[in-house]
Amino acid sequence: MKRAQAFGRSLAIAQDKLVEIPKPIELLSESEIQRKQIISKIMTFTLEYLTYEFLKNEFEWLLPVIFSKSTDPLWPDPGASIEKRVEVEIYGKTVRATQSMIVHKMVACSLVQPKLFVFSPNVRIEKIERANSGLHVYEFTQLDFEIRNASSREVRNLVEKMISGLIKSVKNNLSFELSFLGRNHSLAIPETPFRVYDREELENKYGRNWETQITFEITNPIWITNVPREFYDFEDFEKGTWDNYDLLLPKYGEVLSGARREWEYPKLVRKMERDNIKQENFTLLLNLAKQGKLKPSAGAGIGIERLVSWIAGARHVGETQMFPKIPGLVYDL
Repeated sequence: MKRAQAFGRSLAIAQDKLVEIPKPIELLSESEIQRKQIISKIMTFTLEYLTYEFLKNEFEWLLPVIFSKSTDPLWPDPGASIEKRVEVEIYGKTVRATQSMIVHKMVACSLVQPKLFVFSPNVRIEKIERANSGLHVYEFTQLDFEIRNASSREVRNLVEKMISGLIKSVKNNLSFELSFLGRNHSLAIPETPFRVYDREELENKYGRNWETQITFEITNPIWITNVPREFYDFEDFEKGTWDNYDLLLPKYGEVLSGARREWEYPKLVRKMERDNIKQENFTLLLNLAKQGKLKPSAGAGIGIERLVSWIAGARHVGETQMFPKIPGLVYDL
């Protein structure tokens, strides 16, 4: 009863902003269980489709990393909102829960596999107010991939083909499920190529809240380029631009973040010093770059839960998780 009352208070807070916080599965009604089953089926179909596409394109499938001395610093990305970073000590060393496997991808792509993908768990303890956004959870799965010597345009072309193909296949094979969710007619097969916007262009038009404004105006996925971000995204110092890209979905916002990567030692060090990044957390990456073993690459990470939320028309991204991980709420499972 206390858990149900606590959940009710959380729901009341969320309803002030018209967002319904997903319940733990033991509190679901029969109709809510049916909805959960339908969304789970869409999740399964999405995972199967994307896995097949990457394997068909000769990517190697890696297993995820849970703890590591190095993980994405998520800084100075202006979109980051991290309450805390999970650190533990094992064997006398401090390791961190994976926030993103970007460093691992860069190293593996440089040394072993020129084309790789991985379904990576990401632990990002978001600030509690993001519970009500409907778009954030503190633990999620990211489909990370990386391609040696690839350009940004090549990565975007690959993603556009996969996303459009996925939606077409979902509509052809899961029409009942989409109808049940009221999504059959409103979910359109995206037109390709997706339109590309420069971040500066949108800031000049909409101001600081450009992402929220454009997200609710678009009806087709769009690319946002030139976003100042972490040290590993390629930056042209002379032009003052970044060779990176985010994919935004109508009403659901950013679902993918990616870039062409930095690989030259002097640039990596210069950017880390500028952004106050602790170099000791990325010793291996810097040593490989110094030795000329870090290779040029490009890639991205796709948020699986947010992608499925868009397809299903979910009210909250936590609906796509069997065991929702809502900022500020810790259920038993």
